[in-house]
Amino acid sequence: MDKRILLPTDFSKNALNAIRYALDLYADQKCDFYLLNAFQVSGYSLDSMRVPEPGDQRYETAKKDSEQQLDKLLGVLKLYADNDKHTHHTISTYNSLLDALKGSIAKKDIDIVVMGTKGLTESDTVLFGTNAVNTMEKVTECPVLAIPHDTRFSPPNEIVFPTDFKTSFKRRELNYLIEISKMHHTIIRVLHIREGVKLNGTQKSNKELLKSIFEGIDHSFHELGDIKVQKGINTFIVSRESDMIAFINRKHTFFGSLFSKPLVKEMGYYSTIPVLALNEQ
Repeated sequence: MDKRILLPTDFSKNALNAIRYALDLYADQKCDFYLLNAFQVSGYSLDSMRVPEPGDQRYETAKKDSEQQLDKLLGVLKLYADNDKHTHHTISTYNSLLDALKGSIAKKDIDIVVMGTKGLTESDTVLFGTNAVNTMEKVTECPVLAIPHDTRFSPPNEIVFPTDFKTSFKRRELNYLIEISKMHHTIIRVLHIREGVKLNGTQKSNKELLKSIFEGIDHSFHELGDIKVQKGINTFIVSRESDMIAFINRKHTFFGSLFSKPLVKEMGYYSTIPVLALNEQ
């Protein structure tokens, strides 16, 4: 079955960059790409009980503009990479981005969302925009890959996977990380920021489980101590010039809140690589 990839766009340069990254990342895979634009209508609020109806002039104008820009985007992508393994589709909908994403994921049986880390109106000083943070936190139906605005694709040499080993792993949680590793012969660097002197029994057991899940793909284990977690992750990534970071978005754990505002602020000065948010199963 072809890979089904959802690409939200607000027609910004950041969104276009993320789309191009996705096309290159999956260049050798048969894929259906769904370009999604969630448009709004002047005079209506998404939080209001009033909903614009098809036929309303403002609705039809906004809808037409969205569809025309999607058609224009299709032309740009055809010039960028005319890949006979790739099929492009468009979705234009009046909705919030989050609801549009969730609806499209369900209707189109989407495998992964690839998006920019910030949108058209967000400041250059913002690392992860509101939509990117909300998507990574609240889209739990499939993985989300967030691409910084100035990141150009090159086959990833290594992906950093931070973990505290405190919770067990399921193979299906890591499928997309393993898939990217296999597609591009990418090494997975498992990073543990040590809190105590050594791992306890549960952590040792979970580490062995992870070893078994990663069996057959290139991976290694690394450990840092006497350093705050977010600083340790950044130091590791920067020192090694890593290409991507992946984490499991678990509820009620440290890494599940990786993109809370304080951590985004601290990580933002260094994190200029794609972020793959996997889902707890």
